[in-house]
Amino acid sequence: MTEQRNTKHVEVAVPPELGGERLDATLAKLRGELSRSHWRKLIESGSVSNGEHTVLLVPRRPVLAGELLIAEVPDFEAAATPAAEPFDFPILYEDGAILVIDKPAGVVVHPAPGNREGTIVNALLGRYPQLLEFDQIDRCRPGIVHRLDKDTSGCLIVAKTPEAQKALTDCFAAHDKVCKTYRAILLGVPERRSGEICTRIGRHPVDRQKMAVLPEGGKEAVSRYRITRTGKIGNVPVSLAEVGILTGRTHQIRVHMATVLRCPVLGDCVYGGGRRIPGIPRQMLHAWKLALPHPLTGEIMHFTAPVPDDFREVEAQIGEDSPRTGKGLIR
Repeated sequence: MTEQRNTKHVEVAVPPELGGERLDATLAKLRGELSRSHWRKLIESGSVSNGEHTVLLVPRRPVLAGELLIAEVPDFEAAATPAAEPFDFPILYEDGAILVIDKPAGVVVHPAPGNREGTIVNALLGRYPQLLEFDQIDRCRPGIVHRLDKDTSGCLIVAKTPEAQKALTDCFAAHDKVCKTYRAILLGVPERRSGEICTRIGRHPVDRQKMAVLPEGGKEAVSRYRITRTGKIGNVPVSLAEVGILTGRTHQIRVHMATVLRCPVLGDCVYGGGRRIPGIPRQMLHAWKLALPHPLTGEIMHFTAPVPDDFREVEAQIGEDSPRTGKGLIR
């Protein structure tokens, strides 16, 4: 299937923690809308430079901290109907109106440029082809009412009927009846062990693929956190946290932890948590619990996604430091 249409200009600054990494791997981490293999093809075709257009870059070339990478990225046909694929995800709950799955880390929720296959939506269409029959629906996001980042695991709810989709979409937009609690491992130890963070979040003024805390504009973002354990992995201080979000802004937890607490999610190469520690497979963020009204009955439903093995393995590396915890802020 040919997806390429026009191109768009993209500029990416290499953060200090990625200095020395391969060029293709760096671009895939910082611009996750394209896969590493797709970036490799763009590099080999001469579509990526470092501002010195006479220099031919190769995928294996190490990047420099602070280096500005410039790329011409294909613009894709976003409205193409996704292909149906086999469904192979753990189901936490299902009835005639909703499906709740335990999304694994490393899986994209819906198709996007560079990720046209292997998404949650592809699998949903393989199991529920009727989702494409919804009226006035985005054909790339049938049944999707909220999202999780590619490298975030955990609870994801899907609507199976148009009525359920409308009700759930309205519910997520209203915020007041939805409770989402995440588990996170943070790089560093916050000065305050619990609290509420209230800021405005919007697109980063320079890097449009990132989100940022803004002095004005953007949208209100409210997170409540408590540190349940602190310690070290090797000689690096880390914290185990529970974070409840009262709003659902893009990258909200990642931005709040990195910008406000100055303790980014461990393994998050975009917002500063990508410090190299052996055994860190991804950003350590798990959508642990989800509570919301059933879209048809109004009954409050509670779902819990088991903490995945990779998260537990990293957590097990944390040496004890302090048992102090915050109390009463995660609703």
